[in-house]
Amino acid sequence: MLLRLSIPTIFSSLLIFISTTGIWLQHSAVLAAPYFEDGYLGLTQTELHQKLGMPQAVRDRKSALRVFTYYAITDWDKYFRKLVSPENGEDVYTFKRDGIEVRYSFSYTVDPKDESENRTLFVQLVDIEFSPPVSLAQVPALVPEFRPSEDPASPSFRSNIWLLLFKGASSSQARFIVKEANKDKLEWTLAYQLFSLQGLPDPLTTKALVDRVEISTQSIDLVKQRQRHTHDPILNPYSQEFSQTKLTPPQPKTKKIPTPKYAE
Repeated sequence: MLLRLSIPTIFSSLLIFISTTGIWLQHSAVLAAPYFEDGYLGLTQTELHQKLGMPQAVRDRKSALRVFTYYAITDWDKYFRKLVSPENGEDVYTFKRDGIEVRYSFSYTVDPKDESENRTLFVQLVDIEFSPPVSLAQVPALVPEFRPSEDPASPSFRSNIWLLLFKGASSSQARFIVKEANKDKLEWTLAYQLFSLQGLPDPLTTKALVDRVEISTQSIDLVKQRQRHTHDPILNPYSQEFSQTKLTPPQPKTKKIPTPKYAE
């Protein structure tokens, strides 16, 4: 007797077979999603390349200082990536915006539990450099991913050479790209850190020049608990209240009246 099955019946039977045997078709590439509104942190290298295209170069940090060796992407893939760990290579993209050279460099991290030969790389930090330096007021127009909060109470800190700005809610998933030893005990939030080789003026104005911006994830609790002596809290420089703050001109130094000395 010939048994005839309809197409829906065959399809349903196939799904039951796949589900019971545990056989599912999956994408070979690991899929990730950005942790924050920057759109980059947490992406895989493959996803970043799909978003921005192939990098124009790869650079490798040669020391603890900001000293790099730059490679053509073809040379890196064929030879140099085999000499060092692939995560040591930073993908570099350069753009010309409003007459300013804006160079993006993407740093990666890997899953320490991944022991495969070609471990998946995840974006850990975005380093954006300006040539020549630009003012604080220019940065949002030059870097679309840089969208600082306009809330005057948004956590903001400074030193003599950098600004640290936090934005948005923390993400527990972002702990994956953090290297801090006690990262599981802290909350991690999107952070923008702007650096100035010239040094930031005091009082601070939006005309102050910066050379680069780092987009990363940092902990507000860590700043308040362990770094309070090096991180001075300030009013958010991108708030309307900051722009309305009147700067008091420095008071002229007054000469002290000399005290006469009398012979004993």
